Amino acid sequence: MLEIENLNVIFGTGEHAIRAVNNASFFIKTGDSFGLVGESGSGKSTILTCVSGLNRIWSGQIRVNGKIQDYKRNRQFFSQVQIVFQDPYGSLHPRFTVDQTLKEPLIIHKMGDYNQRISRVLEEVGLGNQFRFRFPHQLSGGQRQRVAIARALILEPKLLLLDEPTSALDVSIQAEVLNLLKQVQYERNLTYLLVSHNLAVVSHMCNDIAVMNRGCIVEKLNKKQLQHEDLSHSYTKQLLTASKGFDRQIIDAFKDFDMDESESNLV
Repeated sequence: MLEIENLNVIFGTGEHAIRAVNNASFFIKTGDSFGLVGESGSGKSTILTCVSGLNRIWSGQIRVNGKIQDYKRNRQFFSQVQIVFQDPYGSLHPRFTVDQTLKEPLIIHKMGDYNQRISRVLEEVGLGNQFRFRFPHQLSGGQRQRVAIARALILEPKLLLLDEPTSALDVSIQAEVLNLLKQVQYERNLTYLLVSHNLAVVSHMCNDIAVMNRGCIVEKLNKKQLQHEDLSHSYTKQLLTASKGFDRQIIDAFKDFDMDESESNLV
């Protein structure tokens, strides 16, 4: 469903240039889930914006469903690929009701049966018609993210891009949203590209994982390897240690990996 080959993203020019993504390559089979994990600033979300068409400053090759993508995307692309953003408070229009939010993509893509489609997708994400005419400020964080997921699903896409979809939510709500995403994926045979800094979330959601540091993919592994801590790169081991909880003595011994070390260990 998705193939990325030698993706590079450089912001700025000359001595002030920042290489946000460096020769990233991976693929995702149809109906599968792939996770990009790493600390903030490692380039995960930048890859997501390139795939989604939000960022046009890149080089390399991106294929979606077998088709090479240019910097500009057509309407058909956006009917196949949708994104769920990290912040449910900032991704919804504050003056739009849930009904208006869900109807807008249907109007843009000239899809009929507004009432039936909106009612069906609200039931699918566990909200129902009683939420249809509420504004975002009348919803909880978890409910807002369910609306954002419904907005992504309403065009019946094949590939869903998930940019830390639960990191802004309470811990008690995170599991509900993740389980919803897994259920929807099973029912619709969706393909997921999930970005997260949380190894537990990625292990729960994804079959294959790429670890990023300073714009480079330093290691690729599967769910079983992560769960059994069968890791090869020092940065991945350090990331896993950090995810287990704060320990001042361990944290003080952490190493700052530079670009050269990341590049030299590409898998």
